[in-house]
Amino acid sequence: MKIALFGGSFDPVHIEHVRFAEAAKEALGLDEVIVMPAGKAPHKLWGASADGEERLAMCRIAFRSFPWVRICDEEIRSEGTSYSYLTCRRFARNYPDAERYFLVGSDMLEDFFTWKNPDDILTNVTLAACGRSGDAPARLRGRFRARFGKEFVEVPFSGSSVSSRLLRVDLAFRKKTYDLNEDVWRYIVERGLYTHPAIAPALALEKEARREHSYRVARMAVARASDVGVSDGKALLASALHDCGKYVSLDSPLLKGFTVPENVPAPVVHQFTGAFLAQKLFQIDDDEVLDAIRYHTSGKADMTILGMLVFLADMLEDGREFFGVDKLREWYWKDLEECFYLALRQQNEYLERGGKSVYPLTKEAYHWIEKVINTKR
Repeated sequence: MKIALFGGSFDPVHIEHVRFAEAAKEALGLDEVIVMPAGKAPHKLWGASADGEERLAMCRIAFRSFPWVRICDEEIRSEGTSYSYLTCRRFARNYPDAERYFLVGSDMLEDFFTWKNPDDILTNVTLAACGRSGDAPARLRGRFRARFGKEFVEVPFSGSSVSSRLLRVDLAFRKKTYDLNEDVWRYIVERGLYTHPAIAPALALEKEARREHSYRVARMAVARASDVGVSDGKALLASALHDCGKYVSLDSPLLKGFTVPENVPAPVVHQFTGAFLAQKLFQIDDDEVLDAIRYHTSGKADMTILGMLVFLADMLEDGREFFGVDKLREWYWKDLEECFYLALRQQNEYLERGGKSVYPLTKEAYHWIEKVINTKR
């Protein structure tokens, strides 16, 4: 009997998960695939995620047409962090006479060298790896053999690369996606998963083009967030709400109690009204998120990483076109602080060349980040 264990967060389960399971069944001659959503996963900074019961339910929906798939709730029911070596030990105990496989994508295969007790895992299962977007795992074969003295098997399948992180951004903005089973999509919408109650009403205050801008900002910020130690949830929420004050007039009842700071240029006012609305109207109480909204146009000294992230995603999202934007985008993915410094330097030089004054907060932000960069160098 041949059985494969297919673990992961499945947050949410998407079409490529299903296609990989089908390809593995055909390639390996599997009798059964056990889909096991993780409980509390290590090494992850979760944003607007679904809980264990919801992920189990989505997996049951996505795989219900496949009688050879069994959805297992073992890790969801267990307490503590989900470690694969413990799961594989239990798998071996439960199926001692079976030919056992552990399904992984090529990205997981690359990370496998850093997993907890990887040798222990390989005493209990054979890894079965697929490629993603043409990135075949075969190039890792020599390194794998040298480190573990064993082989993995390759599933001849290279599906589309689906980022669960960005898929959750799409869902937060309620963007219909073909990466999801239609019934899974319906389940998500009906239960209000993967979004925040403030996002829809905040976006309703914006014009359609501005909502698309906010969506692009969120995707760019969330794509970089975990690399710089920011939670997906904070990056998503601050990005989605950053322009909610853009089209709310100062005499609107929504801004009752708001006072415009002195000497604020007109293009900057909306960052302050946006933070006011986020706190008073949408009940956001996270000071870091509120500060990221409050200074996303001007910047400020002692900017948080989240603040820099939203500032730069707002400036550099794919819809923006200006001289030097491509170079700044390169720096965004390499070094966030360096990118913030270069962006402010370019902005200040542009304003000064045009004979325009630089808003004091922006000037302070520039001098502060210049010191930070000089210290690093």
